[in-house]
Amino acid sequence: MKKTQRLDKLLVHMGIGTRSQLKQLAKNGAIAVNGVTVKDSGMQVDPDADRIAVNGDEVRYREFVYIMLNKPPGVVSATEDNRDRTVVDLLADEYRPFAVFPVGRLDKDTEGLLLLTNDGKLAHNLLSPRKHVPKTYLARVAGAVGEEDRRAFACGVTLDDGYKTLPAALRVLNVRETAEGGALSEIELTIMEGKFHQVKRMFEAVGKKVVYLKRLSMGPLVLDEELALGAARELTAGELLALQRVYEEQ
Repeated sequence: MKKTQRLDKLLVHMGIGTRSQLKQLAKNGAIAVNGVTVKDSGMQVDPDADRIAVNGDEVRYREFVYIMLNKPPGVVSATEDNRDRTVVDLLADEYRPFAVFPVGRLDKDTEGLLLLTNDGKLAHNLLSPRKHVPKTYLARVAGAVGEEDRRAFACGVTLDDGYKTLPAALRVLNVRETAEGGALSEIELTIMEGKFHQVKRMFEAVGKKVVYLKRLSMGPLVLDEELALGAARELTAGELLALQRVYEEQ
């Protein structure tokens, strides 16, 4: 059975116009289906098979969109905010009709990988505590991070509110002396949960402070190194399939 829907409903979803505007466009001969001008904006169409054009421009129907953003610092992970610019504000206008939202959040001063979508089911799976989705971060930490910290993180550390984290994998990339005579460590940390300010609070639990934080990956999704800060692109078919296979089928 074909999955058909009203033409005007499809075009409203794509942000082409309101139903009354689409009715007028059809009346003016501006809408074509499979190369044939149509006058009835309420006709049934198959979004997967029919070619739809408005004013000569083909409309590519998608129910869901999946966007990878390289979040810059200073932007909040929200759909709207009264004071600050949001991650949704960084996207092209073509995505506004889809009402996308960030899957999880990154702190305002944290940068890196953030997924935005309007697919509630996928978002729920990625955020569900039961799924234990791994998230890997690159951080610079004031202080010399060493083997003792690695062992503590591997066992789970107790945060300031008494919560003990799940075991986390800490890898020290380098430790160097600063001009002030202290130490600065560059590390990678993979956690299996997403508590509020978790990475920062984990290092505070071992007496150190995170001074820079960037998310590199979330599950099988890895930040595209070619994406500049603030830039975004849609997921490739392979990236989306990897997310769906790992988490929707669990």
